[in-house]
Amino acid sequence: MFVDLVEIEVQSGRGGPGCVSFRREKYVPKGGPDGGDGGDGGSVFLEVNGNLNTLMDLRYRRKYKATNGLPGSGGKKTGERGKDLYIKVPPGTMIYNAESGELISDLVSDGESFQVARGGKGGRGNTHFKSPTNQSPRRADPGRPGEKLRLRLELKLIADIGLVGYPNAGKSSLLMALSKARPKIAEYPFTTLTPNIGMVEVENFKFVRMADIPGIISGASKGKGLGLAFLRHIERTSMLLFLLDGAKEDFMEDLPLLRNELQDYNWRLLSKPNIVCINKIDLWSDDKLMGWKQKLGPDYIFVSAKTKAGLKRLRAIIAKKIKLREKENVPENK
Repeated sequence: MFVDLVEIEVQSGRGGPGCVSFRREKYVPKGGPDGGDGGDGGSVFLEVNGNLNTLMDLRYRRKYKATNGLPGSGGKKTGERGKDLYIKVPPGTMIYNAESGELISDLVSDGESFQVARGGKGGRGNTHFKSPTNQSPRRADPGRPGEKLRLRLELKLIADIGLVGYPNAGKSSLLMALSKARPKIAEYPFTTLTPNIGMVEVENFKFVRMADIPGIISGASKGKGLGLAFLRHIERTSMLLFLLDGAKEDFMEDLPLLRNELQDYNWRLLSKPNIVCINKIDLWSDDKLMGWKQKLGPDYIFVSAKTKAGLKRLRAIIAKKIKLREKENVPENK
């Protein structure tokens, strides 16, 4: 099951209490204070695991608590520190304070971690309270409590290219034809209920991540259909591939509608580099194909996910646009 939005409660460990103790040795019946400090409580971290692509595991366990620090002991021995708790999340997880809505962190890279709750400080032992006027202090600090907060975790998948199109345009079929991904395919709307990601080879040993975003319908930006549930994943992509259903007579009318949905959701999406593909040309006659190519020009790509016609050119266009993007992102030498 694909889950991309959950709320959890995290609590770090409480610091252990300091110790009240006095040194007792032979011939030293009234030694000074030697109570050790309490150990700090364990902290809570969120850590990226590149093998994960869903927040499903967190859906069934909502509360997470690190262990408490242990009390100090005599001989100035500090208590053992509480064990830190690491919660594994997929790349692209955004962490929000569930109460304030504030974005706390955005975890992207495999192995990256972020401390969401710091463990409580251990209490001071009575050695810290010795003074000229109090040689035998019987005071020690209790450990400080840990932090507790509710978090909203929102997953936005990371991909180089986002496939955007209406249901049944053939996005899953195209992803399968370009990569080794095996999404569910059928001739009815919303076959794809989760974003699928495939590794697409665009040139010799150069691969890009392509995400098949579940079908958008009119009103998706307002929450209609699958709506906002998956539009967020388009935000992470570096490039958009609009896929139009060539089996429809009015397929070109879908392009401005798709762009309007993206603009209504987040106008910045339309500033991304994009490619427009018309799929299912295997249903066309040669004359129809030639006529549309002349009408639309070279900026439009005609493909068939079924017969794999046009996929070589599509890979080449993707590679060209990626090289251009990488060149634009290279910082100038100072």
